[in-house]
Amino acid sequence: MPSIISVGQKNPPYEILQQTTTEFAKELFHDAYPDIERLLKVFSNGEIEKRNLTKPMDWFKDEHSLEDKNNIYIHNAINFGVEAIENCLGDSMFLKTPIETEEIEAIFFISTTGLSTPSIEARIMNKLPFSPHTKRIPIWGLGCAGGASGLARAFDYCKAYPNAKVLVLSVEFCSLTFQRNDHTKSNLIGTSLFADGVACACMVGDDVNIGAISNLSTIPEILNTQSTLMPHSEDVMGWDIKNEGLYVIFSKDIPTIIRNWLKDNVVSFLSENNIRLEQIKQFIAHPGGKKVIHAYEVALGFSKDKTKISSEILKNYGNMSSATILYVLRQFMLSDDITDQDLGLAVALGPGFSSELLLMQWRKLN
Repeated sequence: MPSIISVGQKNPPYEILQQTTTEFAKELFHDAYPDIERLLKVFSNGEIEKRNLTKPMDWFKDEHSLEDKNNIYIHNAINFGVEAIENCLGDSMFLKTPIETEEIEAIFFISTTGLSTPSIEARIMNKLPFSPHTKRIPIWGLGCAGGASGLARAFDYCKAYPNAKVLVLSVEFCSLTFQRNDHTKSNLIGTSLFADGVACACMVGDDVNIGAISNLSTIPEILNTQSTLMPHSEDVMGWDIKNEGLYVIFSKDIPTIIRNWLKDNVVSFLSENNIRLEQIKQFIAHPGGKKVIHAYEVALGFSKDKTKISSEILKNYGNMSSATILYVLRQFMLSDDITDQDLGLAVALGPGFSSELLLMQWRKLN
């Protein structure tokens, strides 16, 4: 089955402590909420310690047009995307020798936080020596589910073309969607959670000689995937698009929806693959927030040990939308705690409201 052989990441340059964002939010929201001190507890209770941003914190104190923010998105998406691809294809922790960009047959580009036509992967192809015949598959609008969806679509491609090497590149600059005049609680919650991140995964088909490429002792194969849309749930999360840009939609009911909806979805998917929930050893979860992680644990009966890596990524990077699950996957792939034949489940939730599930199995390389 198609396998993931490397994941690279590029952290935007400005690391911000959560205390700094708390002080920023207090200054911004205190006139709108007399009980601002109580509301600000969401920053400390969320267990995020630091995040990376594309621009320094003082930049967000001023007004910026959608045009200005989107130009910054395009510029940095190209430059950081190039670095993430180079890290993915050249990291000696994952690969014995670098993979040349000319070997890449397709690029799945994932984002929800900026707009570009030509799309970003086309612009990157003018920076790196990709074949001009590389297939381009830009996917926009899947939010936090986008990284998992990109892996699922790359899986479909590699099943159809077993000699293929493909990339899934996720670029998310959530901070550039920030609206300083939006005093809703959704924006306050978003300010406490969202961050910027860029990550790239390389997936290969069955006929690729992985043993000649990989430096890892075990690698994750994808056995199957499932996409699920909850009908008439458009108001759970997403963007409200206005003249000034993208305004966050973030329902307080998300943890409850996860607890009530996710388990049947997961159990049905696993049953179709003759797998029981108790057989899942590794849980590669997009950490939407502390309450989302807890909802996963309650819904699926998982211990905190199962969500440890997701919690660590949330603590150190925040919620980077679609890129986050690739950060989580990278840590799993570098972990010493995974053995041959371990089953894994990757889960991410996004606008729609929707879920993306991937059933994985780690395989020992000879």
